[in-house]
Amino acid sequence: QVQLVESGGGLVHAGTSPELSCAASRTIFIVFSGLTMEWYRQAPGKQRGFVASISSSGTTNYADPVKGRFTISRDNSKKRVYLQMNDLRPEDTGVYYCSLDQGGVRSWGQGTQVTVSS
Repeated sequence: QVQLVESGGGLVHAGTSPELSCAASRTIFIVFSGLTMEWYRQAPGKQRGFVASISSSGTTNYADPVKGRFTISRDNSKKRVYLQMNDLRPEDTGVYYCSLDQGGVRSWGQGTQVTVSS
């Protein structure tokens, strides 16, 4: 099964602009460039929720709370997807997960913690 590994999280100050990265490996049975890649996050005490997605053609979609602040992108040659987060707010705190769905089988990374201090 494909493996997804997120990185780039940590303790950051409000207003800063870190970037998360997700690397896909064990991709022999998938065509990474043909899949929609997604970011989700789970805030403390809340359910995991959608943050952003990018299709194989580069079409992007964002949750309302992050529109205009976050940007998702991908590098198919590196099998990576990125989440540029600008103007972070304390309410952006949570564990950020990379995900993909291939034929109804969803894969998740282990997540990376982002804590935004005010």
